[in-house]
This record gives sequence, structure tokens and C-alpha cells, in this order.
Amino acid sequence: MLKLHTEMIEPFIGPEDFKTAMGSALNAYDTLLSGKGPGGNMTGWLDLPVNTPERLIKDCRRIASRWQGTLDVVVVIGIGGSFLGAKCALEAFSHSFASAGERNSPHIVYAGYSLSEDYMSDLLGYLKKKSYGLIVISKSGTTLEPALAFRILRMDMLKRFGAEDTRRRIVTVTDESNGALRAMSEKYGYTSLSVPSNVGGRYSVLTAVGLLPIAVAGFDIESFLGGAREARENIMRRDENNPALVYASLRNLMYSVGKKIEVFVNYHPKLKYLGEWLKQLFAESEGKQLKGLFPATLDFTTDLHSVGQYIQDGERTMFETSILAGSKEVEVFVPKSTDNLDGLDYLVGKTLEDINYMAEKGTRIAHTSGNVPNIYIEMEKIDEWNMGQLFYFFEFSCAISAYMLGVNPFDQPAVDVYKNNLYRLLGRPGYTE
Repeated sequence: MLKLHTEMIEPFIGPEDFKTAMGSALNAYDTLLSGKGPGGNMTGWLDLPVNTPERLIKDCRRIASRWQGTLDVVVVIGIGGSFLGAKCALEAFSHSFASAGERNSPHIVYAGYSLSEDYMSDLLGYLKKKSYGLIVISKSGTTLEPALAFRILRMDMLKRFGAEDTRRRIVTVTDESNGALRAMSEKYGYTSLSVPSNVGGRYSVLTAVGLLPIAVAGFDIESFLGGAREARENIMRRDENNPALVYASLRNLMYSVGKKIEVFVNYHPKLKYLGEWLKQLFAESEGKQLKGLFPATLDFTTDLHSVGQYIQDGERTMFETSILAGSKEVEVFVPKSTDNLDGLDYLVGKTLEDINYMAEKGTRIAHTSGNVPNIYIEMEKIDEWNMGQLFYFFEFSCAISAYMLGVNPFDQPAVDVYKNNLYRLLGRPGYTE
């Protein structure tokens, strides 16, 4: 199970303050579990680890099996919660230098998360001599970025493969009964998987939104769900030792004393996209009514050589939440040199993971001494089981934390402001006033 370490933040808080915050967290827990708080109709994600239909698992496996060995590439089309969870998981599970998943699976690439002409041009060029398929993820089917990408790529497929072959190469993940993408799926006969109506995008990684790309890439979705199930069992208890409630209490305490920025830190390149997923999860859930911690992400030790100076000696408005993971069974040892001109012989016999751990420990000591409080979360290793735990832990913690702030964790009303302006500038019907 994940371990939450708080010893490097405890000197910054008083016991009475923590007791008060925990009382607020327990009230938020009751609100979340009752389904009676703001957005309570969007809490279906709570039970996904124990209620995922066996049929969905079989459908994901069937699609993966159908495409395995027949497609070179699968393009996952989506934006925000429709792709960040899957991207995070696949970056974590995959070989650092592999261009595909495991077991002869297609190479997974992404589209629909930007409006960059250069990116789409490069993608079309890359796909020109590839046999490829599409996973299109959108509840509505009308969000501009993924809808445009789908139109462009679908037209390309129709020209290259014809209508019938294109039909077999497209799978949609969309609303159970409504929306443009659901209508298109029914009209053209695309294989389609549903997203429960009571699960929002940023909480959807344990639905077909995440499970299908993970399965197509050749990874174990049952282990992924199993890890989330174990986290749920641990987090569902209503007591002051619940790690999700402790974490939510601590981050709200930091916010109350002027630490307005939470920096999510990893020490493993495979977890880089975890930071991107966390940014959306917390920013969209908490950034409302002029409230909320600002989520930032850093990759250590890399970023210690760029923004480390600021963290150590800049404005004191932040705290850090570090995600640590054990290494694989394979170890890389520091070898003995013939001349020791680099002066590294004192490290001979140590593994890189040993050194990475000491870098992490040394950084925590330095930053806390510089008035940057630290929380760290430790998982055994980076695999499907442990990542399933991590996703569920953060989803639950985020919902609790948002209720503690007094905001709805499950809406995002301000997102439409830029969309309305964009549609008006583009001349979309109904947006010209």
C-alpha cells in the first residue's frame, strides 16, 4: 500500500490546527460519501474499482486482441481528462526507449489536445506509411480540439482504407446515450464503449477512458483496477489515520498559512506525466471562487539544476508533495574507473537508485530547512497495481480537499469562458453576438 510520510511537514503546523483541519476533512468525507454535496451526482468514480463491469474488461481485451499484430499505430484522440490519465499510465508502464507497448502491441500516439498545425502535419506524415487505428475519447464529441483531430484523421482513413475498413479501425469512448460522438458511432457502426454519466473527465482514468488505451498498449488492466481496489479499501475508513484525509488536511493547512503553490515532484522520468494529470485534477477541482492552491510540477533531480535556486531561496509561497517509487529488480551499479579523474570512486558499488534516494533525502532536508515544507508519498514500484493505487488516492484526496475549501470538486464553469470567446472569433453559429 502507498505510504504517506508527514514528518517533514509536521514542524510547520500546530497540533491544534491539525486537529481542526482533520475535523473539517471528516465532515468533507461525510459530504462526499453521502452524495449530497455540490456535484454529488458526479461521484460514480468512487465505486469504479469494485463496480467495473466484467463486460468492459472483456471488450477492452477483445479490441486489444483484434488490433494486436495488425496495426502499427493507434492514435488516442482526447484532451484534458480524456487523455491525460491514459498518457500518464502508459508513460509509467512503458520501456523508456520503446516506441510501442508490450507484446507486439501498437505504438500509442496522441492527438486532439492542441490546435498546432505543425503537430498535425507531422502526425499525418508519420502515419502516411503506417497501418493505424483511432480511439476517440469525448463525452460530447464537439469539443473543438479532439473533434477537429477526429475529422482530419477520419477523412485521411477514408481516403486510404475505404469506409468498411475505416469502420473497423475506429473505437469511440463517449456518453452512454447522448452527444455527437454517440450519434456518429451509431450512424457509422463504430465499436463504442461508454463513459458513465456520473463520472467526470478528470476522474475517469478507471473507466474505458483509461482502460482501453492501457489494454491496447498491452498492459494489465485487471492489475490496474486491483491496485485501485486496494486503495479504496484503505481510504474508505472514516478515521484520523486515513492517509487521504491526512493529506487533504495538510495541504489545506498549508494554504491557510500562505503556502499558495503546491509543487508536485517526481524523481523518475516515467512519472513526468503524473504531474500533468495532477495539475488538471487539482486545478479544475479546486480553482474556483478565487480560491485554491496552484498546482505546479517539477522533475528532480533535473529541475534542481534550473529552478532549484528559486525553491531554496526565492519567495516562500510553496510546499512540495513528492512521489517516490522503488526501482525495478535490475540494478545499475557504479563501476570502478582506471583513473578516478572524475573523483567518483567513493560511489563504487552503489546503485543509481541508492544515489537517487540520497538525492531525494538531501533535497528534502535542504528545502525544509529553507522553509519549504515537504510531504512525500512512497509506492513500492512503478507498475499497474501501484499506479492504480496512486490514481485513486489522489482522486479521493482531491475531492475531500475541494469540499474542505467549500467548492464543488466536479464542475469547471470557468472553462467555457475561453471557449465562448474562441467560438465567437471563429464565427460559430450562435456565438456571433
